[in-house]
Amino acid sequence: MGGRIFHTPGLNPFKYGAYLKYMEQLFREHPEYKIVHAHNDAFVVYSLYAAKRNHVPVRIAHVHCSAFGWDYKLPLKWVCRPLIKPIASHLWACGMVAGEFFYGKGTPFHVHNNAIEVRRYVYNETARQRIRRMNNLGDGIVIGHIGRFVWQKNHRFLIDIFSHIYQLSPQAHLVLLGVGDGIQAIQAYVREKGLEHVVHFMHGVNNVNEWCSAFDCFIMPSLSEGMPVVGIEAQTADLPCIFSDSITREVDILPSTCFLSLKQSPEIWAEKALQLIREKGVRQDRSQEITQAGFNIEIETVQLMEMYERMYNLSR
Repeated sequence: MGGRIFHTPGLNPFKYGAYLKYMEQLFREHPEYKIVHAHNDAFVVYSLYAAKRNHVPVRIAHVHCSAFGWDYKLPLKWVCRPLIKPIASHLWACGMVAGEFFYGKGTPFHVHNNAIEVRRYVYNETARQRIRRMNNLGDGIVIGHIGRFVWQKNHRFLIDIFSHIYQLSPQAHLVLLGVGDGIQAIQAYVREKGLEHVVHFMHGVNNVNEWCSAFDCFIMPSLSEGMPVVGIEAQTADLPCIFSDSITREVDILPSTCFLSLKQSPEIWAEKALQLIREKGVRQDRSQEITQAGFNIEIETVQLMEMYERMYNLSR
């Protein structure tokens, strides 16, 4: 496609200075770059500051999360967040919740959807049967979740939900797609609940689209999210979805999608999942609804290029 990849120093507390120095040198040596579109949330300040010092006219801060996790980078994230507005020339977000978290409710910003390859995620019966057969999932209910093993994803609560689903439907399985530092704690909790034979940890899969066809219900009880793309992918496969009420309603596209409070018991979540599965008819091609909602990458890419051109022309 004609792009170039530059390998920067790692963006961690031991290399912040080296990262900033590298970015300044990069923009100094490549004045042909007139637009910088940075996606690394609070740490966009590093690349955008370097771009501003080197007179790059269009500097887009594009944020994606709606809360900061507890890690060793947390103090610096709080320091960097208020610096974004004076450094960036354009403020973007993946959704309203993420934008308001970073920029404040009174600050105007542009919401640009995280679009997907819609045709890849449309429900596929052949893929469904193959995935279930290859992973010995049988013909019972398969609950799915896609997400890193971090505190925001609330995996323990998800295991509690599935425990009740399993009591009501002993042929059920839970499939967890993702990696993360918290995986061992969740695996231990699954063993504690006696569910290790029906809870499947799938690492590093490259066919999430096919797994969405294999699932019967997608459950996402997150404590916080910006705009979860996996929720769009799941709905593209016409998969019934349950999201926590901490997730933005911008992800609400299909009638088979619902939101529940995290204050509700795991039993209520389990019963709702089984209800959605019972009420679900033949799964359909939902590409039209997803496209109309603004999540088709073929269309959004064209619009993005047009926006780049407009922003650059206005900055000249």
